[in-house]
Parts: sequence; C-alpha cells; structure tokens
Amino acid sequence: MNISFFIARRYLFSKKSHNAINVISAISVCGIAIATMAMVCVLSVFNGFGGIVEEMFSAFDPHLKISVKEGKVFDYHTPGFEKALQLDGIQMISESLEENALFKFEDQQVPVLMKGVSEDFKLMTDMKKLIVDGSFQLRADVVDYATLGAGLAVTLGARPGFIRPIEIYVPRRDVRVNLANPTAAFTTGYAQIGGVFSLNQPEYDEQMAIIPIELARELFNYTDEVTSLDIKLTPDASVKRVKKEMQHLLGDNYLVEDRYEQQRESFRMLQIEKWVTFLILAFILLIAVFNVVGSLSMLIVEKRDDIRSLQHMGASNHLVARIFLYEGWLITFIGIISGIVIGLGMCLLQQHYGLLRLSNTPGAYIIDAYPVIVKVSDLLIVFAVVSVIGLLTVLYPVNNLRKQLEK
Repeated sequence: MNISFFIARRYLFSKKSHNAINVISAISVCGIAIATMAMVCVLSVFNGFGGIVEEMFSAFDPHLKISVKEGKVFDYHTPGFEKALQLDGIQMISESLEENALFKFEDQQVPVLMKGVSEDFKLMTDMKKLIVDGSFQLRADVVDYATLGAGLAVTLGARPGFIRPIEIYVPRRDVRVNLANPTAAFTTGYAQIGGVFSLNQPEYDEQMAIIPIELARELFNYTDEVTSLDIKLTPDASVKRVKKEMQHLLGDNYLVEDRYEQQRESFRMLQIEKWVTFLILAFILLIAVFNVVGSLSMLIVEKRDDIRSLQHMGASNHLVARIFLYEGWLITFIGIISGIVIGLGMCLLQQHYGLLRLSNTPGAYIIDAYPVIVKVSDLLIVFAVVSVIGLLTVLYPVNNLRKQLEK
C-alpha cells in the first residue's frame, strides 16, 4: 500500500480541528467542478452550432469540389480528368459556372453572383431542405428558371408565381463599352422565378441566384467551360482517399476541396470562437484552483504535529511532502470528475429536453434550443488541461513545505 496516498486520503475525508479547512476544501472542489462543467458544456454547444452549420452547408456543398488555381474557368474534357473522374467512390458529377451579373426586376437592379448548374445538381444536393418558397427547378421545355437567395428575392421584390421574368445583364467578354450605346456591351437573358432558398448566410442569401448552366454559358459566351466540378461520393467512399488520389492525378494546377475547405472561413471562425472561449474559462479555472493552494497551506499548518510524529517514526522528507501533494491532487481530481459528470448530465438533458432555448417564440430561429454535441476528444482535452493546471498549482505549497523540512 502507498503510505503517502493512504494518509492523504484520510486527511481529505477526516474532520479537521478547524472547520474553515473543510469549507475551503469543499469550495475548492466545487470551484474546479463548476469550471470543468462550464468547459464541457460550452465546447459541446459550439460543437452543436458547428453541426448545424455543417448540416446546412452539406445540403448545398458537394463532397468534393474541383476548381482551377489560376484563372476562372477550365475545360475538363481532358485525359487527366477522364482518369480522375473514374476513381472508385465517385457517384455523380455536376457542372458549375459562376460569374457576376446584374438582375433587373421591374424598377429594382441588383448585382448578383449567378451560379449556373447542370441537371445533376438536383440529385447531388438536398435543395428541398433549403427552399422556403416555390420549388427548385432549372428548365421546363423552353423556359429557364432562377432560384434566388431569400435576401436577393426581398431586394428585387420578386417571388415564385410572378408572370414577369427577371432580366439578366452580363457584360460581353473582350468588348469595349461604347458610351454612345452602352447596352451593346451587355448580353441580355431572361428567367422566370422558380423558387427561393435560404442558407442563413448573407453571402449566399443576399447575392446568389441559381440558373441552368446552358443559360449561363449562352450569356457568358462559353462552350464546355466550367468554374468548378461538383462531385458526390458513394456512402461508403472515403473523402480523404478520393481527394488525395484525385489531386495526384490532376496535378498542382487544380484545387480539390472537401466540404470543410469549401467553407474554410466559416468553420475557422467557429473554431476560433470555441477555443478563445475555452481559454477564458481556463483563466477562470486558474482562479478557482488557487483555493486548493489556500486549503493545502492551512492543512500543512494544522498537521505540524503529525509531520513531526512521522519524522520521529523515520518518515523521509520526500514521503511527508508527497502526502500533501496527493492531498492536492485528490481535491483536483474529485473536482474534475464531478465537473465532467455534471457537464455530461446537463448536455444530455439539453439534447433531450432543450432546457435552454434561443427564443420563446417558436420558429424565430432555425432551431428553438441550443444544440449540443459531446465529443470524446473535447472531454479528453478538458481533463488534460484542468489536470495540468491543478497539478502545477499544487506544487507551490508542497515545494514550500519541502524547503521547510530540509532546514
């Protein structure tokens, strides 16, 4: 049996002569537990928001997106692309052509990012989840349809069912503007309003319109060129493997991005917010852990007679110092375990019952309650960080005791 640990455990749970030591020890445990619980809950909530963002973008973004590193468009009808697009795991390919244009509806004129897509785009993305008005359609007979972002539709004052089409103006490539007749420098097209979608992201909702790629090529005077190829993989395919093999076949002139890389800025900002909040809580934890220093210092003063008795019985200075080191560690670990357990319990309650709500008005937000996703990796990080802070803090009073014993 480890004598130091045995004595430390007795000191922790036995009644002290000064009740203040018991109170400070309990406060220390509670402080560490509350800070640990807060870390678990906050990280889980950020994971929940990340899951919501990922789910929304997953309905719009492909598993893999191929684009050219230099320039805007490229022709993928080459031997290299033929090999790359025959890799195992590829289920579907959709063409995409994105350019800026001007939309005019009645008296409103708005610059937009126009995204021309092929018919496979319907099968590749889950646009039904994003449509808030009308339906998603590209072309019916000879009629072209445009699907507008929610903010863009409001700005234009347009919605599905209107008879009047949207006028599309695109500047002609390699043509100088004639000031006497500036309209000659633009190609004009028309599209009916098919539907309105919402991603709750301003860069999409307020700027983007989806049209048939045939209309986009006609307006921009392209033949087979695309700005990107969107690829959907089979359910059992490895995104990392297919991405690596495809990048190797296409070379350095092309960029192959997965969903996280396509929305790099959004996910990066979410991660920055998550870990900055974690650091703030770590500083709060540091303040709470100093209670352990106080309780341990008071316990050392109270146990002076016990320390002398142990020395007379032959206990080494190292053994005596280790008793109080274990005492501090026990306080820290009890607080950590209690905090993690309570934090997990609160996360489970939030997942099942949605106790903390974003708004009292149902439907005011995409979700009614704070989303929660618990990750084992976050629990391990919390455990490691709190343990290190607690263990390092305990060393201060123990080192002071060791120095006194050596005098």
